[in-house]
Amino acid sequence: MGPTNTANAEQRHSVAELEELAFELRSKLLYLCGTYEGAVHIGGDLSVADILIALYHYGMAVDPTNIVNPKRDRFILSKGHAAVCMYIAMAMRGFFEFDDIVNTYGQLDSAFGMHPCKVQLPGVEASTGSLGHGLPIGVGMAKSARQRNESHRVFVLMGDGETGEGSVWEGAMAARSSELGNVVAIIDRNRQLMTSHAEERVALEPYPDKWAAFGWNVVMVDGHDMSSLVNALDNLPPASSDRPTVLICETIKGKGVDFMERNLAWHAGSLGQEDLAKAMASLESTRASKGAN
Repeated sequence: MGPTNTANAEQRHSVAELEELAFELRSKLLYLCGTYEGAVHIGGDLSVADILIALYHYGMAVDPTNIVNPKRDRFILSKGHAAVCMYIAMAMRGFFEFDDIVNTYGQLDSAFGMHPCKVQLPGVEASTGSLGHGLPIGVGMAKSARQRNESHRVFVLMGDGETGEGSVWEGAMAARSSELGNVVAIIDRNRQLMTSHAEERVALEPYPDKWAAFGWNVVMVDGHDMSSLVNALDNLPPASSDRPTVLICETIKGKGVDFMERNLAWHAGSLGQEDLAKAMASLESTRASKGAN
Protein backbone atom coordinates (compact mmCIF):
# COMPACT_ATOMS: atom_id res chain seq x y z
CA MET A 1 0.00 0.00 0.00
CA GLY A 2 2.96 2.29 0.67
CA PRO A 3 3.41 5.13 3.14
CA THR A 4 1.09 8.16 3.25
CA ASN A 5 3.76 10.27 1.67
CA THR A 6 2.29 13.12 -0.39
CA ALA A 7 4.08 15.66 1.82
CA ASN A 8 7.28 13.66 1.42
CA ALA A 9 7.34 13.04 -2.34
CA GLU A 10 10.39 15.22 -2.99
CA GLN A 11 12.35 13.27 -0.38
CA ARG A 12 11.85 9.76 -1.82
CA HIS A 13 15.51 8.77 -1.96
CA SER A 14 16.83 5.60 -3.52
CA VAL A 15 18.14 2.82 -1.28
CA ALA A 16 21.73 3.76 -2.19
CA GLU A 17 21.08 7.40 -1.26
CA LEU A 18 19.49 6.36 2.03
CA GLU A 19 22.55 4.22 2.82
CA GLU A 20 24.78 7.23 2.27
CA LEU A 21 22.56 9.31 4.54
CA ALA A 22 22.82 6.62 7.23
CA PHE A 23 26.62 6.75 6.95
CA GLU A 24 26.48 10.54 7.29
CA LEU A 25 24.23 10.22 10.34
CA ARG A 26 26.60 7.79 12.03
CA SER A 27 29.56 10.05 11.24
CA LYS A 28 27.81 13.00 12.86
CA LEU A 29 26.87 10.89 15.86
CA LEU A 30 30.50 9.97 16.40
CA TYR A 31 31.61 13.56 15.94
CA LEU A 32 29.17 14.71 18.62
CA CYS A 33 30.25 11.88 20.91
CA GLY A 34 33.84 13.04 20.48
CA THR A 35 33.16 16.73 21.11
CA TYR A 36 30.56 16.65 23.90
CA GLU A 37 32.12 16.54 27.36
CA GLY A 38 29.50 14.24 28.85
CA ALA A 39 28.23 10.80 27.91
CA VAL A 40 26.16 10.14 24.78
CA HIS A 41 23.92 7.06 24.44
CA ILE A 42 25.97 6.08 21.44
CA GLY A 43 25.29 2.32 21.40
CA GLY A 44 21.53 2.62 21.05
CA ASP A 45 21.88 5.63 18.74
CA LEU A 46 23.95 3.59 16.31
CA SER A 47 21.48 0.71 16.38
CA VAL A 48 18.55 2.91 15.26
CA ALA A 49 20.41 5.08 12.74
CA ASP A 50 19.21 3.18 9.66
CA ILE A 51 15.63 3.08 10.96
CA LEU A 52 15.49 6.83 11.58
CA ILE A 53 16.93 7.61 8.16
CA ALA A 54 14.35 5.31 6.55
CA LEU A 55 11.56 7.06 8.45
CA TYR A 56 12.56 10.72 8.15
CA HIS A 57 13.99 10.53 4.64
CA TYR A 58 11.64 8.03 3.04
CA GLY A 59 8.69 6.60 4.94
CA MET A 60 7.03 9.39 6.91
CA ALA A 61 4.95 12.23 5.55
CA VAL A 62 6.59 15.13 7.36
CA ASP A 63 7.47 18.63 6.20
CA PRO A 64 10.05 20.69 8.12
CA THR A 65 8.56 23.88 6.64
CA ASN A 66 5.09 23.07 8.00
CA ILE A 67 5.50 21.13 11.23
CA VAL A 68 1.86 21.62 12.29
CA ASN A 69 0.33 20.27 9.08
CA PRO A 70 -2.61 18.16 10.35
CA LYS A 71 -1.98 15.64 7.55
CA ARG A 72 1.56 14.91 8.74
CA ASP A 73 2.55 11.53 10.13
CA ARG A 74 3.39 11.57 13.83
CA PHE A 75 6.58 10.07 15.25
CA ILE A 76 7.23 9.20 18.89
CA LEU A 77 10.71 8.23 20.05
CA SER A 78 9.65 6.10 23.00
CA LYS A 79 13.30 5.12 23.66
CA GLY A 80 13.99 8.75 24.44
CA HIS A 81 17.67 8.16 25.26
CA ALA A 82 18.26 7.87 21.48
CA ALA A 83 17.35 11.54 21.12
CA VAL A 84 20.67 12.57 19.57
CA CYS A 85 20.12 10.20 16.66
CA MET A 86 16.63 11.61 16.09
CA TYR A 87 17.90 15.20 16.33
CA ILE A 88 20.54 14.56 13.68
CA ALA A 89 18.11 12.75 11.37
CA MET A 90 15.76 15.72 11.69
CA ALA A 91 18.58 18.20 11.08
CA MET A 92 19.58 16.33 7.93
CA ARG A 93 15.97 16.60 6.77
CA GLY A 94 15.99 20.37 7.32
CA PHE A 95 14.16 20.89 10.61
CA PHE A 96 17.13 22.82 12.03
CA GLU A 97 20.92 23.00 11.72
CA PHE A 98 23.29 20.27 12.86
CA ASP A 99 25.61 22.93 14.31
CA ASP A 100 22.80 23.99 16.64
CA ILE A 101 22.86 20.49 18.15
CA VAL A 102 26.66 20.45 18.50
CA ASN A 103 26.81 23.91 20.05
CA THR A 104 24.08 23.47 22.65
CA TYR A 105 23.49 19.75 23.26
CA GLY A 106 22.88 18.87 26.89
CA GLN A 107 23.19 22.45 28.13
CA LEU A 108 20.73 24.08 30.50
CA ASP A 109 17.66 25.32 28.55
CA SER A 110 18.94 23.79 25.31
CA ALA A 111 16.33 22.60 22.83
CA PHE A 112 18.51 19.51 22.41
CA GLY A 113 18.37 17.71 25.73
CA MET A 114 19.49 14.17 26.46
CA HIS A 115 15.82 13.23 26.08
CA PRO A 116 13.44 14.97 23.67
CA CYS A 117 11.08 17.67 24.92
CA LYS A 118 8.21 18.89 22.73
CA VAL A 119 8.06 22.16 24.68
CA GLN A 120 11.69 22.95 23.94
CA LEU A 121 11.92 21.65 20.36
CA PRO A 122 9.16 22.24 17.79
CA GLY A 123 8.75 19.20 15.57
CA VAL A 124 8.95 16.76 18.47
CA GLU A 125 5.52 15.20 18.99
CA ALA A 126 5.95 13.88 22.54
CA SER A 127 8.36 14.36 25.44
CA THR A 128 9.85 10.96 26.25
CA GLY A 129 12.53 9.32 28.34
CA SER A 130 10.61 7.39 30.98
CA LEU A 131 10.36 4.07 29.17
CA GLY A 132 7.11 2.33 28.29
CA HIS A 133 5.06 5.47 27.68
CA GLY A 134 5.49 6.02 23.94
CA LEU A 135 3.09 3.37 22.66
CA PRO A 136 0.20 4.37 24.96
CA ILE A 137 0.67 8.00 23.87
CA GLY A 138 0.76 6.92 20.23
CA VAL A 139 -2.40 4.85 20.62
CA GLY A 140 -4.17 7.91 22.02
CA MET A 141 -2.99 10.01 19.08
CA ALA A 142 -4.11 7.35 16.61
CA LYS A 143 -7.54 7.01 18.20
CA SER A 144 -7.96 10.79 18.13
CA ALA A 145 -7.05 10.77 14.42
CA ARG A 146 -9.73 8.16 13.76
CA GLN A 147 -12.33 10.23 15.58
CA ARG A 148 -11.36 13.24 13.46
CA ASN A 149 -11.42 11.21 10.22
CA GLU A 150 -7.72 11.95 9.66
CA SER A 151 -5.69 9.47 7.62
CA HIS A 152 -2.11 9.95 8.87
CA ARG A 153 -0.10 7.28 10.66
CA VAL A 154 1.48 7.30 14.11
CA PHE A 155 4.94 5.68 14.27
CA VAL A 156 6.39 4.68 17.66
CA LEU A 157 10.02 3.55 18.00
CA MET A 158 10.75 1.43 21.08
CA GLY A 159 13.72 -0.48 22.43
CA ASP A 160 13.17 -4.19 22.97
CA GLY A 161 14.11 -3.90 26.65
CA GLU A 162 11.41 -1.31 27.21
CA THR A 163 8.79 -3.77 25.97
CA GLY A 164 9.20 -5.54 29.29
CA GLU A 165 7.02 -2.72 30.65
CA GLY A 166 3.38 -3.61 31.25
CA SER A 167 2.21 -0.28 29.83
CA VAL A 168 3.50 -1.34 26.41
CA TRP A 169 1.24 -4.40 26.37
CA GLU A 170 -1.72 -2.43 27.65
CA GLY A 171 -1.15 -0.08 24.73
CA ALA A 172 -0.80 -3.02 22.34
CA MET A 173 -4.09 -4.50 23.53
CA ALA A 174 -5.86 -1.13 23.29
CA ALA A 175 -4.59 -0.53 19.75
CA ARG A 176 -5.98 -3.84 18.50
CA SER A 177 -9.21 -3.50 20.48
CA SER A 178 -9.78 -0.09 18.88
CA GLU A 179 -8.81 -1.47 15.43
CA LEU A 180 -6.11 1.15 14.96
CA GLY A 181 -4.37 0.20 11.71
CA ASN A 182 -2.90 3.71 11.70
CA VAL A 183 -0.44 2.69 14.45
CA VAL A 184 3.00 1.37 13.45
CA ALA A 185 5.27 0.20 16.27
CA ILE A 186 8.95 -0.24 15.46
CA ILE A 187 11.14 -2.32 17.76
CA ASP A 188 14.89 -1.80 17.98
CA ARG A 189 15.62 -5.47 18.74
CA ASN A 190 19.30 -5.11 19.63
CA ARG A 191 18.91 -7.58 22.53
CA GLN A 192 20.85 -5.44 25.02
CA LEU A 193 19.91 -3.37 28.04
CA MET A 194 22.04 -0.82 29.86
CA THR A 195 24.16 -3.34 31.76
CA SER A 196 23.06 -6.75 30.52
CA HIS A 197 21.55 -8.66 27.63
CA ALA A 198 17.79 -8.44 27.30
CA GLU A 199 16.92 -12.12 27.68
CA GLU A 200 18.89 -12.25 30.96
CA ARG A 201 16.40 -9.90 32.59
CA VAL A 202 13.09 -10.46 30.80
CA ALA A 203 12.31 -13.55 28.70
CA LEU A 204 10.90 -11.92 25.57
CA GLU A 205 11.13 -14.88 23.21
CA PRO A 206 9.15 -16.07 21.37
CA TYR A 207 8.96 -12.34 20.73
CA PRO A 208 7.02 -12.15 17.43
CA ASP A 209 4.45 -14.57 18.82
CA LYS A 210 3.70 -12.22 21.71
CA TRP A 211 2.75 -9.39 19.34
CA ALA A 212 0.77 -11.79 17.14
CA ALA A 213 -1.12 -13.01 20.21
CA PHE A 214 -2.21 -9.42 20.83
CA GLY A 215 -3.65 -9.33 17.31
CA TRP A 216 -0.97 -7.25 15.62
CA ASN A 217 0.31 -7.59 12.07
CA VAL A 218 3.94 -8.70 12.65
CA VAL A 219 6.75 -7.98 10.18
CA MET A 220 10.34 -9.13 10.78
CA VAL A 221 12.98 -6.78 9.36
CA ASP A 222 16.78 -6.57 9.20
CA GLY A 223 17.09 -3.17 10.84
CA HIS A 224 20.41 -2.45 9.12
CA ASP A 225 19.37 -3.44 5.60
CA MET A 226 17.96 -0.31 3.97
CA SER A 227 16.29 -2.25 1.19
CA SER A 228 14.40 -4.34 3.76
CA LEU A 229 13.36 -1.25 5.71
CA VAL A 230 12.11 0.47 2.56
CA ASN A 231 10.22 -2.64 1.53
CA ALA A 232 8.57 -2.90 4.94
CA LEU A 233 7.47 0.75 4.82
CA ASP A 234 6.23 0.42 1.25
CA ASN A 235 4.10 -2.60 2.18
CA LEU A 236 2.41 -1.30 5.31
CA PRO A 237 -1.31 -2.04 5.31
CA PRO A 238 -3.53 1.00 4.69
CA ALA A 239 -3.83 3.36 7.65
CA SER A 240 -7.56 2.70 7.44
CA SER A 241 -7.08 -1.01 8.20
CA ASP A 242 -8.17 -2.53 11.50
CA ARG A 243 -4.91 -4.14 12.69
CA PRO A 244 -1.89 -2.22 13.98
CA THR A 245 1.51 -3.25 12.60
CA VAL A 246 4.76 -3.92 14.42
CA LEU A 247 8.09 -3.93 12.57
CA ILE A 248 10.51 -6.01 14.65
CA CYS A 249 13.91 -4.78 13.49
CA GLU A 250 16.85 -7.04 14.27
CA THR A 251 19.72 -4.69 15.06
CA ILE A 252 23.19 -4.55 16.60
CA LYS A 253 23.92 -2.12 19.39
CA GLY A 254 26.89 0.02 18.35
CA LYS A 255 26.41 -0.91 14.67
CA GLY A 256 29.20 0.27 12.37
CA VAL A 257 31.98 0.67 14.96
CA ASP A 258 33.78 -2.60 15.60
CA PHE A 259 34.79 -2.00 19.23
CA MET A 260 31.27 -0.83 20.13
CA GLU A 261 29.23 -3.56 18.48
CA ARG A 262 27.44 -5.78 21.05
CA ASN A 263 29.69 -4.29 23.75
CA LEU A 264 27.76 -3.55 26.94
CA ALA A 265 30.35 -0.94 27.90
CA TRP A 266 29.12 1.30 25.07
CA HIS A 267 25.53 1.79 26.15
CA ALA A 268 26.70 5.34 26.80
CA GLY A 269 30.07 7.03 26.77
CA SER A 270 32.30 9.65 25.24
CA LEU A 271 35.15 9.46 22.76
CA GLY A 272 38.59 10.99 23.16
CA GLN A 273 40.43 12.07 20.05
CA GLU A 274 42.22 8.73 19.67
CA ASP A 275 39.04 6.70 20.09
CA LEU A 276 37.15 9.04 17.77
CA ALA A 277 39.74 8.48 15.06
CA LYS A 278 39.50 4.71 15.58
CA ALA A 279 35.70 4.83 15.47
CA MET A 280 35.65 6.85 12.26
CA ALA A 281 38.18 4.52 10.67
CA SER A 282 36.03 1.52 11.61
CA LEU A 283 32.94 3.21 10.19
CA GLU A 284 34.77 3.95 6.94
CA SER A 285 36.01 0.36 6.78
CA THR A 286 32.47 -0.99 7.27
CA ARG A 287 31.24 1.25 4.48
CA ALA A 288 34.05 0.21 2.14
CA SER A 289 33.53 -3.51 2.77
CA LYS A 290 29.81 -3.16 2.15
CA GLY A 291 30.47 -1.39 -1.13
CA ALA A 292 32.83 -4.15 -2.22
CA ASN A 293 30.20 -6.88 -1.70
